[in-house]
Amino acid sequence: MLEVSPIPAFEDNYIWLLTEPGSTGAAVVDPGDEEPVLDALAEAGLDLGAILITHHHHDHTGGVLDLKAAFPRALVFGPSDRRIPGLTRVVGEGDEVVVPGLATRFRVLAVPGHTASHIAYLGGGALFCGDTLFAAGCGRVFDGTFEQLAASLERIAAQPPETLVYCAHEYTLANLGFARWVEPESPTIGERLAQAQRLRDADRPTVPSRLAEELATNPFLRTSVPQVRAAAEQAAGRALATNAEVFTALRRWKDERYD
Repeated sequence: MLEVSPIPAFEDNYIWLLTEPGSTGAAVVDPGDEEPVLDALAEAGLDLGAILITHHHHDHTGGVLDLKAAFPRALVFGPSDRRIPGLTRVVGEGDEVVVPGLATRFRVLAVPGHTASHIAYLGGGALFCGDTLFAAGCGRVFDGTFEQLAASLERIAAQPPETLVYCAHEYTLANLGFARWVEPESPTIGERLAQAQRLRDADRPTVPSRLAEELATNPFLRTSVPQVRAAAEQAAGRALATNAEVFTALRRWKDERYD
């Protein structure tokens, strides 16, 4: 059974440590900083078998080379992108990732938009989605497109609702604040915001979340909901014909008037 633990890094990043009972094998997802990872591995007596990278941004890849130096046999999985250091296994849509020392296998999903080459890893009831989907939000568009990100989020939304979503940043409170802008009358969003605030007040992570919770509260996964569409149209100042247009209006609204 897959066990996932957060390794906090920088101001708001989470590096995910993957282990299984009875094994000293481990993997990490998106290690932007090697020092907290090395400390966590040493404290638990774990051997790093693999590094899983979702995209090229430095806060997700900055620790790869030093971790590889400390664990030379560790495999480094990631998308085909020359900006990612130390890759040993290039993976893409539909590929299977086998981590030495772990029984759980992961399927690769192509989820471009935040970046053009972004991928996610799905396995053991968990989705490691980097900066594509956040708790109650989604990533900005950098070198991908709005259309790509809208399609990637629809693809994630189609996964089993019990899937645990492990995003890479603690942005939940701010994201829920925007969700309340979009659906101010939603009691579900209000309840989730109160719960997230209690967790943060106790210095606890608000992630992972269940996909079902995202479908109920995350505006970027709710583009077909009439109230969300109406709010997006009001923000855009025009009628919106497709869910992708609703998504783009929401993302621009958040970028330009909320963040």
